[in-house]
Amino acid sequence: MVLISVGTQKQQFTRIFDIVKRSKRLYKEKIIAQAGYTKYDSKRIEMFEFISLDEMEKYISEADLIISHGGVGTIFSALKKGKKVIAVPRLEKYGEHINDHQIEICEELEKEGYILYYKDGIDTLDKLIEEVRKKEFKKYDSDNNYLDILRKEI
Repeated sequence: MVLISVGTQKQQFTRIFDIVKRSKRLYKEKIIAQAGYTKYDSKRIEMFEFISLDEMEKYISEADLIISHGGVGTIFSALKKGKKVIAVPRLEKYGEHINDHQIEICEELEKEGYILYYKDGIDTLDKLIEEVRKKEFKKYDSDNNYLDILRKEI
């Protein structure tokens, strides 16, 4: 099962669903999405606007792959459970966020070996899915105060 999470920002983030829709590697996968305020119709993706933290944790535990916006909440929840993450940062140029801080977060997490992230105009999701399924990622240890280090970097 693949879980998509777009967070709780009020700006629309349909681009992440368009990216997933184009994927040939996810064609036979069960896909569940926490869509927040984003309005998107899909026959392939089981969509929820908002779900409880307990439900989200359950879906993260069950998922083989997490495709998330570049927010730290979902990413770190997935990393704590040892899940593979592909992050798709929300971008200011598309009106998905007020700035591009999610790129900075994703760049740092990828550089440190925790996730892969989708680079707009460069990557294809299928390429990243192939790579993420083969790659061994650094295990996240919440005792290392990585969030504090990341906040200082940004």
